[in-house]
Amino acid sequence: MRKINTERNLKMADHCNGSSQSSESFVNIPPIKFTKLFIDGNFVDSVSGKTFEAIDPRSGEAITRVSEGDKEDVDLAVKAARLAFDNGPWPRLSGSERGRILMKFADLIEQNIEELATLEAINGGKLFSLCKFMEVPGAAMTLRYYAGAADKIYGTVLKLSKGLQGYTLREPIGVVGAILPWNFPTTMFFIKAAPALAAGCTMVVKPAEQTPLSALYYAHLAKLAGIPDGVVNVVNGFGETAGAAISSHMDIDKVSFTGSTEVGRKIMMAAAASNLKRVSLELGGKSPLLIFDDADVDEAAKFAFDGIFTSKGEICVASSRIYVQEGIYDKIVNKLIEKANAWVVGDPFDPQVNQGPQTDKNQFEKILSYIEHGKREGATLLTGGNRIGQKGYYIQPTIFADVKEDMIIAKEEIFGPVMSLMKFKTMEEAIKRANDTTYGLAAGVITKDLNVANTVLRSIRAGVVWMNCYLLLDVGCPYGGYKMSGFGRENGMDSFNEYLQTKSVVTPIHDSPWH
Repeated sequence: MRKINTERNLKMADHCNGSSQSSESFVNIPPIKFTKLFIDGNFVDSVSGKTFEAIDPRSGEAITRVSEGDKEDVDLAVKAARLAFDNGPWPRLSGSERGRILMKFADLIEQNIEELATLEAINGGKLFSLCKFMEVPGAAMTLRYYAGAADKIYGTVLKLSKGLQGYTLREPIGVVGAILPWNFPTTMFFIKAAPALAAGCTMVVKPAEQTPLSALYYAHLAKLAGIPDGVVNVVNGFGETAGAAISSHMDIDKVSFTGSTEVGRKIMMAAAASNLKRVSLELGGKSPLLIFDDADVDEAAKFAFDGIFTSKGEICVASSRIYVQEGIYDKIVNKLIEKANAWVVGDPFDPQVNQGPQTDKNQFEKILSYIEHGKREGATLLTGGNRIGQKGYYIQPTIFADVKEDMIIAKEEIFGPVMSLMKFKTMEEAIKRANDTTYGLAAGVITKDLNVANTVLRSIRAGVVWMNCYLLLDVGCPYGGYKMSGFGRENGMDSFNEYLQTKSVVTPIHDSPWH
């Protein structure tokens, strides 16, 4: 095995340490328009008047300051959402009318796509091109998918055993608290908001404190689309204050959270201690990708590399554990090193760049600390292992080989551009090792043998298993976790049902000739 020549990546330092000014050669960055809380159809200051900095991870410097909401602001947002649900028009509109408004919302997103993609790049370090051509258009697609479902909420007629007539109604669950992660601010906003709104719910959304800017822009577009005041509310703030207030609020009917398992536990406890609100959790992952000897080496290496290094490794379903059968192990290693050598880390506005900065300083330092753990525990560092430059949160693509199952880098979610590479002999061994984790969010298998593929995908305990591909998600395909990766599903009609509840209606039938 050969190690990567890191000189190329280290030469990227000056290029990486861009500011907003240096990026204007690629994109004209507009002024930030929305920095307050959005409550009951208006942008307002927080009750306390406090603000916090929104940081540009390319430089570590502040972009702007945004209002900091806490419990009092959440109370106001919930009051507006409750009034809009209990007495307002949104839940009482026909499904087709809600769908029409959501379609207009989608149109407005597409009309502002460049500005929205810019916000994601400067506030989250995401590739501008990826946001412009995939993530933001994907938000519009998600809205249209659920807009089409809004008038297709059906109950069932029940065949009861006695002289009774029964049927079920599917009703919106009520006020939804949505707590978003920082890695995909746009995608996660609409994965939760689109089905909830289509179902007739009202919402209080708390974006991650690291990435609040796009959520505020979407609140503005929601109002322009014709969504009534109080239906969509956005409260910027921190997890321990605003997030905790949502989780424990007595007048919120459901919380949908995407984030860490540690915080997911706290949300469940708060929900149980308050009003036993319904909870859905999409939590961490340590997803395995199993590559068998008969796999196409070039294709398998691409799936493995893209599966962890896309979006700088800040993906909950990232293929962070790569298991390669011993017959092609060395070939896969060489291909992965080649790909790492060609991988460009730098300013996310540069169209030649493959990987931008990590989202914030805390995550940046956490990833570097995991890399040091890997070195100390005896894993072989094949690529990377260092930060790039002295400004901003850039990290080299890092690959460890000879990783053991009991190493910290193999057990804990790193959430960054760090791959653990391992060798296996038999299918049975690979399955056992792949399942040896507390997580169960995603997995993949690369093989030409259909029997092997079917055995593996049925044996792996994970909510999504990709066969001869990786990271392919679709709005119509539900995903979510097994084990400590949470419960509930995002996307597809499974997600729509998360925001509906079933009411049974029963009435006696007297002297009916049929039972």
